[in-house]
This record gives sequence, structure tokens and C-alpha cells, in this order.
Amino acid sequence: MFCAVAAHAGTNNVDIAVAARRQIGVTVKYNAAYTPIPYPNGDISRESGVCTDVIIRALRDARKFDLQKHVHEDMRLHFREYPRDWGLDKPDRNIDHRRVPNLKCFFTRKGWSRPVTKNPADYDPGDIVTVTLGRTIPHIMVVSDRKSPAGRPMIVHNIGSGVKEEDVLFAFTITGHFRMK
Repeated sequence: MFCAVAAHAGTNNVDIAVAARRQIGVTVKYNAAYTPIPYPNGDISRESGVCTDVIIRALRDARKFDLQKHVHEDMRLHFREYPRDWGLDKPDRNIDHRRVPNLKCFFTRKGWSRPVTKNPADYDPGDIVTVTLGRTIPHIMVVSDRKSPAGRPMIVHNIGSGVKEEDVLFAFTITGHFRMK
């Protein structure tokens, strides 16, 4: 159902796409429950998770980049710049990195923002894309290093039944496009 393709010239985040894809068949459940986890490098059981866990694990596995630690430290210093959607008055290292609006804020603060376009060629392997499901539900995905038969980059994400690779880049309203530097 997909075609393997060579990475775009200059792309250096293919390892993130590969690390995301390696979660297929491992993370087989969707579990959004609040769970206390160790800090740093905390994680819930790899058999379950949410869309953000795909990103967290891909960055950790590919780059040893601990989003839990980095988001928590940035939120401690710049809490006012983060969304207030949860009514918290201070950061919570168990959950903050597992919330799409917080990741969007963090990635923007890190200078990872890229233009949101409708051109599939603008989305490189390992890019991170945020979307809205319906009118209000935030979701986050990783651009694969594989393309659909139609030539669109495939997407690796967990939208409810475990990690999958699908041709859904433009199936939802894109709200953010990020590339790790």
C-alpha cells in the first residue's frame, strides 16, 4: 500500500520517521488516562499510549531527546506562554509533554516551525504535523519516509487503535508543521 522512497535532499530527520514506524505493532492500544511516570525519561507501557506518545518515543529512540524533560524545563521557565487549557497553576511533568497544544508551543519556541501548505513536497520525513480532528480535538503525527501510491507522504500516528502508518496527511485541518533542527 505504500512505496519506499529516498529521503528529500537535505533531510536529516529520517531517523525520526523510522523510529516512529518501529512503534507499529508495539503500541497497539490507545490510552489517554493520566498516569504518574518517572522523571526524566518517563513513559507509560509501550503497548499503549496516545498520539503524543508516538512523537515522544520517536524523538527519544532516534535522538535521545527527552521531550518530558525539555518541555518540563521550558514550562518551568516560561509557564505563562503555554496554553491554560487544563486550569493548572504550575507545570506537571507527568502529563505536560503528552498534550498536543503544549508540544505545539514548545516546538514553536524551539524555532522548529515550518510553513503549513497543501504541497506534499513540503513535508519531509521526520517532520511533525499537528491537526484538528473535527472542530476542536488536537492531534499530532510524524511524516514517514514512505509515500502512498498517490505520491503523498505517509503518516505515522496513534489515532485510537495503536500506532499505524496511513495516507492521511491532508485528511484533517493542519494546524502546525514542525521540523527538528
